[in-house]
Amino acid sequence: MLLGGLPCLLAVVALALCARGFERTTVVGLDEDEPVPARAPAAGHRAARPHIVPRSVWLGPTGHTQPPPRYDDKVVAVFLHHTDSPGGYDCDDVPKIIRHLYAGQTGDRRWDDIGYNFLVDRCGTIYEGRAGGAERAVIGAHTMGFNRRTAGIAAIGTFTAGVPVPKAMTDAIAALAAWKLGLADIDPRTSVSLVSSNSLSRFKVGASVTLPALAGHKDGYMTDCPGAALTARLPEIRDQAARLQGRTTPALPSRIIPVLPGRAGPAFPGWTAPVLPGRTAPAPLTGIP
Repeated sequence: MLLGGLPCLLAVVALALCARGFERTTVVGLDEDEPVPARAPAAGHRAARPHIVPRSVWLGPTGHTQPPPRYDDKVVAVFLHHTDSPGGYDCDDVPKIIRHLYAGQTGDRRWDDIGYNFLVDRCGTIYEGRAGGAERAVIGAHTMGFNRRTAGIAAIGTFTAGVPVPKAMTDAIAALAAWKLGLADIDPRTSVSLVSSNSLSRFKVGASVTLPALAGHKDGYMTDCPGAALTARLPEIRDQAARLQGRTTPALPSRIIPVLPGRAGPAFPGWTAPVLPGRTAPAPLTGIP
């Protein structure tokens, strides 16, 4: 009887060892410049995808040949910006405004594409910015030192102290952040751990820092962006985004999301910043949004 049951026992042991082997499996041979393989979406707190106007609507025939987009595995933080441009525009003119921003960043600054992943106008319309797919974790060029595993949302206009921030705009930003962060089950009210990839940011290259999951540009870079008026609205935008994710309880303590080892990259493809020894604060603005 004992010997007769031995094959079954060995099969069970083999299955257990096989399962343990799968747990320890790692991806090898992935070059640091290759896109990180996409992971299955988290099944936690998801928000509905808001309507996003594709970039083809504003780009028209003005686009130029550019390298393929680069991707991360997921987005764990969002940085909010303002475009520091006139705010009294007609919303029908927004595609032209975005083309102007694109021309400035790809022309005068010689970037390969517009840096922001998304742009939002005063009427609450959301536009796809950088190429690569709105639903993908596209690596942008919006926050020097913190473009990995993040997305950049630019509010079109200037929102310094005293400037009214349209409710339609903040509603759209909240909806976009809720959807984008929800894909990785990130609470917009919490904090995440990011690693600085550039000493010209607020933090020395390689520094691991805890920042809000829905942050202002100024949290990662020495700037006033997204302006005092929009910065003041961030707490309510975070709360609204959390509600849109279906979160009804207070935020949990900061959720630390480690960046994959060795994945830190430059602010945008093809550009390398000088690393200044011991530097913890950036030099004067260098044109990076």
